[in-house]
Amino acid sequence: MTITVSTGRREAPGRIRLSPLLRLLILTQLAFNVGFFVVLPFLSEHLGQTIGMAGWMVGFVLGLRTFSQQGLFVVGGALADRYGIRPVVLAGCVLRIAGFVWLGYAQSTWTVIGAVLLIGFAAALFSPAVESEVARQAVLWEETGGGSRTRVLALFTVAGQVGAFLGPLLGALLLAVDFRTTCLVGAGVFVLVLAGHARLLPQRIPGRARTRAKGGLRLLLRNRRFLALCCAYGAYLLAYNQLYLALPDEVTRATGSQAALAWLFALSSLLVVTAQLPVTRWVGERLALRRSMAAGLLLIAAGFAVVAAARPAGWTGTAGLVPAAGFVVLLTLGQMLVAPVARAWVPDLAEEGRLGLYTGALSSVSGLIVLVGSSATGTLLDAGLPPAVPWLVLAAVPAAAVALLPRRD
Repeated sequence: MTITVSTGRREAPGRIRLSPLLRLLILTQLAFNVGFFVVLPFLSEHLGQTIGMAGWMVGFVLGLRTFSQQGLFVVGGALADRYGIRPVVLAGCVLRIAGFVWLGYAQSTWTVIGAVLLIGFAAALFSPAVESEVARQAVLWEETGGGSRTRVLALFTVAGQVGAFLGPLLGALLLAVDFRTTCLVGAGVFVLVLAGHARLLPQRIPGRARTRAKGGLRLLLRNRRFLALCCAYGAYLLAYNQLYLALPDEVTRATGSQAALAWLFALSSLLVVTAQLPVTRWVGERLALRRSMAAGLLLIAAGFAVVAAARPAGWTGTAGLVPAAGFVVLLTLGQMLVAPVARAWVPDLAEEGRLGLYTGALSSVSGLIVLVGSSATGTLLDAGLPPAVPWLVLAAVPAAAVALLPRRD
């Protein structure tokens, strides 16, 4: 079975009417990202300068955070299929609060690693639960004539980016106090999320049946088309993760500090907030799923190539930020194409009743790729190679991933 991105009729560009549950889940994504991005963009500098970690260790810790989150999504997704989304979301919020508080007080490598693992596992619980239910509700919305499911998933992405836009700006202000205060404020955001969801999230969602956990993983591992999608999505996520590893390094080289980093994150989020829905509608009318993802991956590769081309010139100051801004713009445009389409593809590749498992597995496989790739990237950036080489290597990753995209029947 395949997905059609467009419904075959011209969709109204106006307001999208959603059910109360979909509105709650989309606002949930916004709140999650506000709390998360208050802290994450500034973690690399904290680990390197305050804790004193080497570059390869910073890359490893950042990759470990992504793997403990993305890599364990399959666990959270299976738990959501088995027990429903409410208990899984609430448990994840509790763990995220504890993880941020712990990170704020962590002073050694091992305590930082423990806090980062807890922060990641918290998201491994609540994110696949929310994402799988949004995907299921988007399919129902499409089947009842609301329009293409990718529009709902694009709106979900926009909500997340609004949070990603506000979070770094708030975090930059809080860093004027210290990193611990930033972590505690992030924890406070999740306290509010926990209280709101304990009150508003339904105990039972109509049409969502609980599924036995046994046997699903074996069939998933034999689904070659789904695994191919996972690998291509993992290459995208590894490239996107360079916002937190390669980009801070480039901004510091160009300006001597990371002050401009928050504004580059804001630029990325602003692009998604303003352009995601029009881009999704335009692409849905013209490109099939595979071509849309391929175009997104090639745009991301072009972003790395822009920095590689400018790097030998050694520009600094404002001029030195121009290639970094170009990288952010192209990476964000690629994200607009890749992320909603990948999520929209999963329901048609998943077994009946196991959408949570498959949604989680999409992130788990990509998380493993990021874990390995981030350590390699940290080493690559510290290896003293000619300045363009690390960025050219990074450009090759999403470009090569185009060949991994599953062929549609």
